[in-house]
Amino acid sequence: ERPMFGSLLLACAVAADPAPADGWVELFNGKDLTGWGYKDKAGDKFEAFDGKTESSDKRYTAKDGVITVHPTEVRVLRQLWTAKEFSGDFELRLEFRAGENADSGLFLRKPQLQVRDYPVAGPYKELKKYKPKDWNEVVVVSKGDVA
Repeated sequence: ERPMFGSLLLACAVAADPAPADGWVELFNGKDLTGWGYKDKAGDKFEAFDGKTESSDKRYTAKDGVITVHPTEVRVLRQLWTAKEFSGDFELRLEFRAGENADSGLFLRKPQLQVRDYPVAGPYKELKKYKPKDWNEVVVVSKGDVA
């Protein structure tokens, strides 16, 4: 029997892309999952969650300015995708708060950055600025094929 995994909360997800005057595009509107959805295994079909506050399987919800990834009894991997694709160089900024034993990831052009309760789940055990059970900022700069 697998243990239940902790929840993960995401907020303030924004990415740089030459669009609005200040260059930032908000990925999360703070109220629902508009702009987010699931891709099928082949990556051909996109199930959009526009206007909805929860994904079709209730794994992800949006409420009070936060997207929450809910733990499941059985570890079912469903990846939440942005509807918009970003080409070229960009910077992604997001805040997350990981519940105890949370284990999630952020995928950018293939590689995965672990977004989790680091001191418990690793791989980073000693982070000077990480605040357990509190909001932490992640900034990823993507140039060419390197993030």
